[in-house]
Amino acid sequence: MDRETILVSFAAPVYIAAIGLELIISHWRKTKLYTFKETATNVYLMALNITFDLLCRGIAFAAMYFCYQWAPVQFSTSTVLYWFSLIILVDIMYYWLHRLDHYSRFFWAVHVTHHSSTHYNISAGFRSSVFEPLYRFVFYIPLAFIGFNPLDVFFIHSLLQTIGVLVHTQHIGKLPAWIEYIFVTPSHHRVHHGSNVQYLDKNMGMTLIIWDRLFSTFAEEDPLEPIEYGLTKNPEDRGAVNIVFHEWRHLWKDLGKSKSWSVKWKYIFKPPGWSHDGSSLTADQMRALKYNQHPSVPDEISYPSVGEIQHP
Repeated sequence: MDRETILVSFAAPVYIAAIGLELIISHWRKTKLYTFKETATNVYLMALNITFDLLCRGIAFAAMYFCYQWAPVQFSTSTVLYWFSLIILVDIMYYWLHRLDHYSRFFWAVHVTHHSSTHYNISAGFRSSVFEPLYRFVFYIPLAFIGFNPLDVFFIHSLLQTIGVLVHTQHIGKLPAWIEYIFVTPSHHRVHHGSNVQYLDKNMGMTLIIWDRLFSTFAEEDPLEPIEYGLTKNPEDRGAVNIVFHEWRHLWKDLGKSKSWSVKWKYIFKPPGWSHDGSSLTADQMRALKYNQHPSVPDEISYPSVGEIQHP
């Protein structure tokens, strides 16, 4: 058995036990965190993502292995330092991948699937960005160039993602301060899935929250601001197909109303919510509006009220 097969064999019973425990607690506390349809959608999208990942794995490995051949040194895999360094480097590269997913609308159209569940629970961690395997490996190519074996890179990514599923829970409160300062905790990740204006595009880390602290994307869970899960504008059609493709349709519609190519490119690559006419705002613009600052929107546009704002 290869390492990833062993990882899946270990993770599956852990997930089943964790979800079972969460279901019992949810029923006991009457919090209604699970619905059959949303949970089934989560599992289906996970299966779709795994299938697509396997289809893309050959191309991803070939590209990374080609770069690995040009590495000035190929590190020994028998040291603790090798694996510790790889965990840190995979985590920071994933942070930048995740940040791109949130700050460029083209990539948000892929990633939005993961944020589309209005029921936040461990199974929501299965709701994967189906098409991300098409480009995810590009962020790990530098690790192959500097001498890390591509198979090890893929394994560490899978390991950290497997662990990351377990922070998708509402039943674990704040952990000791030193853990909250260094690691992504359930509290941090609840913020990441919040659709409240102050929580949008925050806490991008997969395992370590220190990247968010360093690069100004960190937000604390505020007990005075209960988290609303899902998107700022949730699609009415909750079917799996629409969950995957609805943002692409919205993007296509925005491109259709754009008369110049410069505006079209901005709709594609600027942050979600960007518009040439102020009809929708980015997360940063919405925060600026909420806190009485000055959003960066065209001068001729009068600011809408918060209730009028649309955001993908």
